[in-house]
Amino acid sequence: MFPLTAYFEAAMELARYDKLEDGTYAGEIPKLPGVAAFGRTLRECERELRSTVEDWVLVGLRLDHPLPKLAGIDLNKCRHGRVPSPQKT
Repeated sequence: MFPLTAYFEAAMELARYDKLEDGTYAGEIPKLPGVAAFGRTLRECERELRSTVEDWVLVGLRLDHPLPKLAGIDLNKCRHGRVPSPQKT
């Protein structure tokens, strides 16, 4: 699995959802600042949250922002979608 895919999956495992007073849903991933989404159904909220996570990570990588380590995955060490191989001695 590519590190980005694994990171997205790890982020979604941390998602928290709330049903709002109007019957819609809100979702967030507390370890990823500012990542939140809303939907009329829980499924729609999950889809929107995944899309938001993907955009947040890609923009962070593009702008060289530090990203939190999730499930042992440190995207700050990735280059061109791959984690560097250990150096052979």
